[in-house]
Amino acid sequence: MAEPTSTRPQPTTVGFISLGCPKNLADSEVALGLTAQAGFALTRDPGEADLLVVNTCGFLESARQESVDTILEMAAYKEHGHCRGLVVTGCLGQRYGVELLEALPEVDVVLGSADYQRLPEVLRGLIAGRQGREAKVGLPDHLYTADLPRLSLTAPHTAYVKIGEGCDNACTFCSIPLMRGGFASRPIADLLRETEAMAARGVQEVVLISQDTTAYGCDRPAGHEDLAGLLRALDRQGAIPWIRLLYAYPGSVTGDLIDALATCERVVPYLDMPLQHISDEVLRRMNRRGKSAAIRAVITALRREVPEIALRTTFIVGFPGETADHFKELCDFVAEVGFDWLGGFTYSEEEGTAAVGFSGAVAAEVAQERLDRLMALQRQISRRRLQGRVGRRERVLVDGLSQETDLLLAGRTARMAPEIDGVVYLNDGIDAAAPPIGRFVEVEITEAHDYDLVGRVVGGEEGA
Repeated sequence: MAEPTSTRPQPTTVGFISLGCPKNLADSEVALGLTAQAGFALTRDPGEADLLVVNTCGFLESARQESVDTILEMAAYKEHGHCRGLVVTGCLGQRYGVELLEALPEVDVVLGSADYQRLPEVLRGLIAGRQGREAKVGLPDHLYTADLPRLSLTAPHTAYVKIGEGCDNACTFCSIPLMRGGFASRPIADLLRETEAMAARGVQEVVLISQDTTAYGCDRPAGHEDLAGLLRALDRQGAIPWIRLLYAYPGSVTGDLIDALATCERVVPYLDMPLQHISDEVLRRMNRRGKSAAIRAVITALRREVPEIALRTTFIVGFPGETADHFKELCDFVAEVGFDWLGGFTYSEEEGTAAVGFSGAVAAEVAQERLDRLMALQRQISRRRLQGRVGRRERVLVDGLSQETDLLLAGRTARMAPEIDGVVYLNDGIDAAAPPIGRFVEVEITEAHDYDLVGRVVGGEEGA
């Protein structure tokens, strides 16, 4: 007798593309969690999706172009796949809303950067045919909470935790406040609930992120909650072995924060502190708080109190008014300080920011040549600093197979953040039958390259 055929309808399938920074990624994870909770099936193959969602980035012209290109690429699945609806959300949606909907007729719905909780209702409306073309863009004032569902888009042992949203710094080059609004913090108790749940599912490293992590607590009564207090609370909780801090504003790195970095056992000796420039004149035009002397004092204090600290920074070259002398001052500073990790960008004029129309525009080819010189200098510094790690034994968190070859595993020391810094390639001492992915191992460093290390495992596993 033949088995009866099931008449249960198949769930609607949703494909999700996340672009941009880790802060956007955290939003995407919550949006995915809400989508799955609402009963939709998720797919990594856009060709199989009934509905497609693109979480966009709008920070720089290059990022906006990538977002538009991705939207158009996904729109093609309306013609050549199963796609019956295309939703655009994130920073580009927040900033341009109706304008984006009018410019891209392929898009059905535009949501703002804080409107991802409306995604399930929008998807249901699209599949039922009752959702017309619309921009649903609210105020960028929503913070997700630990109670919302979240599906990880990172390696299972690493997670980003957004501790705040928005920015109050008003840098003249930056459009973030236009897309994310003013700064708001999540309560420490809510963050502890989130990290406790992460630890229960095997997370070994949390990376604390926000547009400006050092602004944490600024929207609360003085003396109640701040970043140093959050680090100490996470350290006392004892749930996560590695706690990492990104996006610190140099003018807000206090003595108390440095003390927390120095004394909290689970807070890794690492700080990402985008400086943008070192010339006082350029910093003034950028509307950055603090002068070069104060920046140098913060770096000196960090290295004195946390001798093993790895410092990452970011600089903008070609900002209006940057002269050859200003750029030389920047290069001299980079050579003097010897940052462990450094990112660079050429200035991109952002619509709606105060720097639009500033005098002293730097030609694009000059800005690019300066960036090339800066990164060539940093490559030499990076190799020299990494060479100093050869022969040492380091605790390494194993991430998985190397992106370069399936024959090697790759991991990171506490001095390396995921995705943006170098890695440690493990070429010896690995049990191929049971690779220690997601675990900590002791590694002897044997080689150094421009941005990466090579080592062999010499100690046992621990962790997940």
